[in-house]
Amino acid sequence: MALVELGLDSFGDVSLDADGQAKPMDAVLRDVVEQAVLADELGIHFIGLGEHHRPDFAISSPEIVLAAIAARTKNIRLGTAVTVLSSDDPIRVFQRFATLHALSNGRAEPILGRGSFTESYPLFGYDLRDYDLLFEEKLEIFAKLSKGNAITWSGRHRSALQDQPVYPPLSQPMTTWVGVGGSPESVVRVVRHDLHLMLAIIGGDPRRFAPYVDLYHRACAQLERPVRPIGIHSPGFVAATDTEAREALWPHYAEMFGRIGTERGWPPTTKDRYLEEIEHGSLYVGSAETVARKIAAAVKALGVQRFDMKYATGPMPHGQLVDCIRLYGEKVIPMVHEILAK
Repeated sequence: MALVELGLDSFGDVSLDADGQAKPMDAVLRDVVEQAVLADELGIHFIGLGEHHRPDFAISSPEIVLAAIAARTKNIRLGTAVTVLSSDDPIRVFQRFATLHALSNGRAEPILGRGSFTESYPLFGYDLRDYDLLFEEKLEIFAKLSKGNAITWSGRHRSALQDQPVYPPLSQPMTTWVGVGGSPESVVRVVRHDLHLMLAIIGGDPRRFAPYVDLYHRACAQLERPVRPIGIHSPGFVAATDTEAREALWPHYAEMFGRIGTERGWPPTTKDRYLEEIEHGSLYVGSAETVARKIAAAVKALGVQRFDMKYATGPMPHGQLVDCIRLYGEKVIPMVHEILAK
């Protein structure tokens, strides 16, 4: 197989300090920058920062954090996981990424999506009843801008544009991904706009997404679009041993999913269900060898070219996240490449 790229994602989860207290968000943001600098030093391909507007995640303006990272790194590509495009202005989003692309010498890689939380819609004055159309129209605008400086467009949710130039223009191509949670319509939309497909696989056997990969290839053929690399985003954590990784992550995983579950009416999460997801689902937790083998198996099963691991889940302390990143870069990535080469 061709060399698979491996990246990292974070939402800037509010973490715990040495006394077990929640860190202030400004300290968490500085920690995220340090984590990205380490990832660059280790040769990790990509860092993606998710946009949220909640008390448990510190990153609401990922492009600003990415600009700080760009100033201290040399090679790592800089993106989001995801940018909530539906509740933002697509032209302003494009301008921010075009600026980041220029400052980082072509390392910006936005991942656009609708987000798994809805706080941004009322916060910025959008109606959730327009959920689908908002994303469709705004993605069309962003896709057009990514292929040319001037845009002509009309739709329902903003004034029309006629040969409107947008600055700064892209001086070199910028890879743009769309995060998809698993609907056929979303996969076809990615192909229609000639963008890159990022599958958000956050639970269950990753092989269940094989029909979406197949649909992507069939849609490329039918719509006469080039086949682009496909990526996977999934949560995980790496430690020295399987037992250490499972026990270190569990209380933070339980805290986060318990809180979100209460909001959404889910049943309480259990440790048995957590361990089942590690063994047979899309939770990549364990020693470097265990995680590498599981990543390689998913990559081979789906035939994808990129894997991004969300390394922060819940209020895990910064030191543990740093250790995870180091193991991921120094051991997991070389092992994945070695397994796939065989």
